[in-house]
Amino acid sequence: MDVPLPHLDRPFDYLVPEALDAEAQPGVRVKVRFAGQLVDGWLLERAESSAHPKLAYLEKVVSPVPVLSPEVARLARAVADRYAGSLADVLRLAVPPRHARAEKAVTADADAPADPDAPADADARPGGRAEVDPRGWRDYPAGSALLRALTDGRPARAVWSALPGEDWADRYADAVAATVAGGRGAVVVVADARDLDRLDAALTAVLGAGRHVRLTAADGPARRYRAFLAARRGDVAVVIGTRAAMFAPVERLGLVAIWDDGDDLHAEPRAPYPHARDVLLTRAQLGDAAALVGGYARSAEAQLLVETSWAREVVADRAVVRARTPAMAPTGDDPQLARDPGAASARLPSLAWTSARDALRADLPVLVQVPRRGYVPSVACADCRTPARCPHCAGPLALPSAQGTPACRWCGRVAAAYACPDCGGRRLRASVTGARRTAEELGRAFPGVPVRTSGREEVLATVPGGAGLVIATPGAEPVADGGYGAVLLLDSWALLTRADLRAGEEALRRWMAAAALARPGTAGGRVVVVADGALAPVQALLRWDSAWFAARELAERRELGFPPAVRMASVTGVAEAVSDLLDGARLPDGAEVLGPVPADEGRERMLVRVPRSRAAALAEALHAAAGQRSARKAADPVRLQVDPLVLF
Repeated sequence: MDVPLPHLDRPFDYLVPEALDAEAQPGVRVKVRFAGQLVDGWLLERAESSAHPKLAYLEKVVSPVPVLSPEVARLARAVADRYAGSLADVLRLAVPPRHARAEKAVTADADAPADPDAPADADARPGGRAEVDPRGWRDYPAGSALLRALTDGRPARAVWSALPGEDWADRYADAVAATVAGGRGAVVVVADARDLDRLDAALTAVLGAGRHVRLTAADGPARRYRAFLAARRGDVAVVIGTRAAMFAPVERLGLVAIWDDGDDLHAEPRAPYPHARDVLLTRAQLGDAAALVGGYARSAEAQLLVETSWAREVVADRAVVRARTPAMAPTGDDPQLARDPGAASARLPSLAWTSARDALRADLPVLVQVPRRGYVPSVACADCRTPARCPHCAGPLALPSAQGTPACRWCGRVAAAYACPDCGGRRLRASVTGARRTAEELGRAFPGVPVRTSGREEVLATVPGGAGLVIATPGAEPVADGGYGAVLLLDSWALLTRADLRAGEEALRRWMAAAALARPGTAGGRVVVVADGALAPVQALLRWDSAWFAARELAERRELGFPPAVRMASVTGVAEAVSDLLDGARLPDGAEVLGPVPADEGRERMLVRVPRSRAAALAEALHAAAGQRSARKAADPVRLQVDPLVLF
């Protein structure tokens, strides 16, 4: 039943009336009477008898279309168990809401008689291609073998570290084409709409139009549901999408793949908060399918797959890496700012300014990555340097523009008459500079050069290849025709000093994603990172060796007892509710309870840590404890998250 109460997380038996016998098939949506109310549910299985002596009748079959496949139902149960969640919550993520008009249109198209004069399409189903050209996979010693395994239908598992300048979408399209050539289907998950558009174009070029569908919530309810039904009916063998596609129903699944698994957009913000990478790996395990985890940078979780021999790494030889990596240089701890007033105002070190100038003179674009969006997202007293806070809610004040009035980033109140509470000063200075302010200053440093910004307000997919400045926040960097002549990575401290377990890993991921857009080769583009070259993430960037950094991170986390070396769950709520749940939980042997630490809005957070071998027992114990609380209708809710991205 579609009821998210933990103590009701089990199947219930109902009688099927004779009138609904034909439509009441496994996988259809139904309505049943429960506790005096009519609730939605899923028909999981038909049986001849029940152990329960008295059963109610099924009230209604909402739609005769069996949208829940047995494979997805099994996967959803495994994901719910892994994340201490309920099957109903996972099924809401797995099957999009019904769109009756789209369903009727798809059914009508399927029932329409075939055109006898239409040419037969031999490639309309899996198995239409006999051979796939490895193309760019030849740059990786294990690349061609990976494609052969996919064509043969073998469950190859790979962690791929992409070279600088690599067209990852083409490589994924090749992997999908090899899988389809072997007569099996594929699911590929990417982080955002820009990556999805890029992969969509690459797959269309390799497979042809109509051979795959996109599954993303951004396409709207009708289009998303039509795509879902096309996959469920077996009309297409390939589904691509954002995290909404991780449960896509694909027949004879042969490959699951995820690009840039370290991106936090892959983490589902709704209960039970599954991560797309873990869902896809679970699918590969349950369905004996191949798995491909790729990115320019490697996450600690992907490194764990390699070190436990669950997957094999696919990397290029060091000679190839050196030949493809653009020239890279750090600026050191205390970089000397360029003498140009505009460049100095924009915080450009001399090396960065020179690299940008040379690229622009060569009629090449320049990418500038700035970690903060907005104009001046943080200001301080110009006299005593005290951070400026809102007099009403104590939130940080920010400047929206050069002539703008300071306003609170939390409550939105304008602080036109702000006075420093420490010294009484009324002048403000920028303590953090955003992308729009950086664009303004660089425009002064390089007059006559077009300046484009890409960020939250408007994210650019591509930019022309001529001289120009592109100021982008991490994750919003557009692709330049022919590659960038220079890539400048500013304000590295903003990424490296975050109070986050993954700060170094995330900084390296964002830097490598930007650096990969430079013209490849030492004679191509140049990458300048404003950071100390002795730092481990900077060293990994300079050598283009994220595997080394991921192994280092994983070793440190093993020593300190942090994920993914261990399994950790967070329990968040008001203090009494958190204590109530943990007191009622039969935690496995060896479990450590850490905390409490303050959370938001008067709540607190406790962490429970166990070895990975006890992960299933921990999830089961927490889910059972949550069920006990829901059964006695405990007033205060508790949020359970297994392996949350943010721990502290």
